[in-house]
Amino acid sequence: MLTELDYSAIILTFKLAGLTTLILLIISPPLAWWLARSRFVLRPFIEALVALPLVLPPTVLGFYLLISFSPDNFIGGFWLSLTGDTLAFSFVGLLIASVIYSLPFVVQPLQSAFVNLDKDYLEVAATLGFNPIETFYKVVFPMVLPSFIIAGALGFAHTVGEFGVVLMIGGNIPGETQLLSIALFDHVETLQYQQAHLLSFGLLAFSMTLLVLIYGVLKKRQQRMIHA
Repeated sequence: MLTELDYSAIILTFKLAGLTTLILLIISPPLAWWLARSRFVLRPFIEALVALPLVLPPTVLGFYLLISFSPDNFIGGFWLSLTGDTLAFSFVGLLIASVIYSLPFVVQPLQSAFVNLDKDYLEVAATLGFNPIETFYKVVFPMVLPSFIIAGALGFAHTVGEFGVVLMIGGNIPGETQLLSIALFDHVETLQYQQAHLLSFGLLAFSMTLLVLIYGVLKKRQQRMIHA
């Protein structure tokens, strides 16, 4: 059976994933829109920087974030002077790391949707006198809503499955920074295979269900595009 610490890790994991997804769905649309529409000479560099967590080993990203979060460096020192707490080995540090690590999983589906958006709709919105904000919420957002759903689901699922980055940043403090993936690793290390099976099967069922829902949304979107 699962222990109290396991349930605590599950709650903490979904809390982290929910907050991470919320933040990403706020900051990613303007970034994705800019990447899709901008002709700025440094856009390829910024695009590569956003996508870097896709190919960078999680421990490398976690190591440099851990160094940045140190009280001896600017970011960690500023946070310590502001709050009296350290960023490393804290939930806030985990949240910042998760936002950075999951950023491309939310930005790229939105960027792809914005690139493929029919410009005629934007021109019609302009002729109707819509300002940029009205154009986005009244024209763009309804048309790319499936992409928002997919981006949010991918960001959430990716955060739930994080291991290397969160272990480097948060350590393994039960009830504070011990997430589901780390609790699973602990059970395997201590040969507690029954609890490891329960946690693994739960993650497997969650991931499979989420992927089925994502592919269902994609299929419906493709059908609408075919019949449009």
